[in-house]
Amino acid sequence: MTQPIEDYALIGDLMTSGLVGRDGSIDWLCLPRFDSAACFARLLGDEENGHWRIAPLGAADGERCTRRAYVDGSLVLESYWETETGTVKVIDFMPQRDVAPDVVRIVEGISGSVRMLSTLRLRFDYGHVVPWVRRSDGDRVAVAGPDSAWFRSEPPVRTWGEDNSTRSQFPVTAGRRVAFVLTWHPSHEPRPEPTDPFEALESSLSDWREWSAPCRYEGPYREAVTRSLITLKALTYAPTGGIVAAATTSLPEELGGVRNWDYRYCWLRDATLTLGSLLTTGFLDEARAWREWLLRAVAGAPADLQIMYGIAGERRIPESELPWLRGYASSAPVRVGNAAVDQLQLDVYGEVMDSLHLARSAGLPAEAHSWRIQLALLDFLEQNWNRPDEGLWEVRGPRRHFVHSKVMAWVAADRAVRTLEDDPSLPGEPDRWRAMRDAVHRDVCANGFDPERNTFTQYYGSRELDAATLLIPRVGFLPPDDPRVTGTVDAVRAELGRSGLVRRYSTADTDDGLPGDEGAFLACSFWLADALHLTGRKDEARALFERLLSVRNDVGLLAEEYDPVSGRQLGNFPQAFSHVGLVNTALTLAGMEKRTTEAG
Repeated sequence: MTQPIEDYALIGDLMTSGLVGRDGSIDWLCLPRFDSAACFARLLGDEENGHWRIAPLGAADGERCTRRAYVDGSLVLESYWETETGTVKVIDFMPQRDVAPDVVRIVEGISGSVRMLSTLRLRFDYGHVVPWVRRSDGDRVAVAGPDSAWFRSEPPVRTWGEDNSTRSQFPVTAGRRVAFVLTWHPSHEPRPEPTDPFEALESSLSDWREWSAPCRYEGPYREAVTRSLITLKALTYAPTGGIVAAATTSLPEELGGVRNWDYRYCWLRDATLTLGSLLTTGFLDEARAWREWLLRAVAGAPADLQIMYGIAGERRIPESELPWLRGYASSAPVRVGNAAVDQLQLDVYGEVMDSLHLARSAGLPAEAHSWRIQLALLDFLEQNWNRPDEGLWEVRGPRRHFVHSKVMAWVAADRAVRTLEDDPSLPGEPDRWRAMRDAVHRDVCANGFDPERNTFTQYYGSRELDAATLLIPRVGFLPPDDPRVTGTVDAVRAELGRSGLVRRYSTADTDDGLPGDEGAFLACSFWLADALHLTGRKDEARALFERLLSVRNDVGLLAEEYDPVSGRQLGNFPQAFSHVGLVNTALTLAGMEKRTTEAG
């Protein structure tokens, strides 16, 4: 059975993550990194592609736990099962690792007596490879090629092999705890030291609470903001500071459709929005690490700037398909890698300049080479901003003169001017960048605005609209009270609205190279709330924000999109862009936003 996307909760160790369903099954887990091949891929196939379920004995396939929640301020998940004979709690988490990644699952009796069943079905290489499993000193070890995983329980429980899976059956009574630990390591290396699951639980709770405690946000909706910040932290690859766009690949934007992409990489355009939310809420170490990842990633020839990179800054992300996986809800193909890495998206130059300007303005110590990199980016953009590109939505149709790309070219020049005005000791030519800024502004207003409908359009000469134009007042291209801004907000709301939320563009009217449709885009819906607030419609902005909060699942997580008709979340999950949008809109409503809203 295919569980709804919103039935999943995230666990992770700041290097990778897994998804736990409400039925007690971990259906997605990539080891040892976010972008590694999954060893549990049931999410995109079936149970034979790997999963690990712990539930009361006799619980039917798809039967869900009674309730669940994260322990406050942490990524430790507690799921409760109430049965006729008693109640149990399953605690799921991944401790921040010393060497090897661990998945820890602790079953704790609350009342009565309940017999539990654990079914572990390891399948390496995205559910394609069945490992050889053997006993070793009372534990189980599974090996296939470069991968191996050790599985043990504490205290030991009865375990046996059946149907190419490892099963364990045991009773729990009130106060009794049985823990399972699954540890991955390269098969050619010695077994890592076993993890004490109960000590790991205490240290994980301590680590997460210590991290989340300094959050400076004390405004309305603090619980939602904190949970989103924890989610963003969980999507961070700790060794480099890179933040993946989502924990998954190929969760569809339309059930049964082909709009299925791999989001386990780092997008440059996420930098500005992520950096702003981290800086404003007090997480300076994370903001600094993200900025340093950004500087390493973009180093090199400006013409070679990519829209995305691997979590350590890798440039090659070749896209391929996995034909043995049927896809979530039969939404094929399943893709790994992302061919959009080769697209020309000129807006990323503006986003890089904006994020580095924001970091400097917030007081992060500047790196000596940072400004030289920015000058090189500006030199390239000055000669290329008037080219057509694929735009921020990575359309696989023809290149266009996308309005948002041009606006972000304006942002690049504007932030250069502001940086030089703030620090005249830096090398640079402010008059040169002012001239570029003015030229881009005139070009956009002349060619990207439809005076008949009083709205900015998706690209020059088109009648189609684009929700990205909602960012025009937020980045300072025009002031919020400009009639062209309010007209654009009204037009986007009317033409791209779907049950109160917003699509990023009309798939029927825009040639994006793909068949089918998609849901309302959650980040764009947060942008609409921001725009409503900035243009003075504060009650409407708050109402929309609260509507968006209601879209979150029971543990506060958001996917990329939402279908208001079916009430289903769509797209990769959890989505960093959606959670950044939530945090930034909460900051906007509370008057704490870092982004500029002044016209340049």
